[in-house]
Amino acid sequence: MKACIFDLDGVLVDTAKYHFVAWKRLANDLGVSFTEHDNEQLKGLSRDASLAYILNKGKISASASEKEVWKEQKNSWYLELVNAMPEDEVLPNCKELLHNLKQHNVKIGLGSASKNAKLILDRVNITKYFDAIIDGTVTSKSKPDPEVFLLGAQALGTHTNECIVFEDALSGVKAAKTGGFFTVGIGEPAVLSEADVVLPNLMTLNYEELKKIFTEN
Repeated sequence: MKACIFDLDGVLVDTAKYHFVAWKRLANDLGVSFTEHDNEQLKGLSRDASLAYILNKGKISASASEKEVWKEQKNSWYLELVNAMPEDEVLPNCKELLHNLKQHNVKIGLGSASKNAKLILDRVNITKYFDAIIDGTVTSKSKPDPEVFLLGAQALGTHTNECIVFEDALSGVKAAKTGGFFTVGIGEPAVLSEADVVLPNLMTLNYEELKKIFTEN
């Protein structure tokens, strides 16, 4: 175990609720109903793919320019919420785990579809822990394509079989497994059954526990 690559929303920070508010606002403006179930389907998807989901649900055809306007509007609403988020939005044991991994010389990467990842890491004061940040500004393919994690492993100077990926979305788990990574699902076992191990959160984890999980599975 030489490196850990973390998804952002739902694993390290709780910003999924902000995405929900912003996407719901846009969907409602377009006359499309948008529920928490719909929001779950967007986990791990890019902004383009998320908008496509909403337009498909509403059977709405749109030009490329219209799509750009809507994506920017959604992002504007989302950023308003993120810029007001307090530092304690970071999930329990997140900072402690990151600090502990650094103490044991484990490389740490971020693998997220978000184009606002760096802003969010700064807001919750954890940017300093990351050796590589691979986000939606540098990737061309959305999860379940493994690109984001493969780029992460490359940036960290490690092989895929030396990394643990942490994911809370099925599309992210599929991406990590396709890329050949050991995968820890964060959430419900019924949803993330394809992960090597599924935990409800990061609360019980430290370097020693992760090393044990990695070697025993």
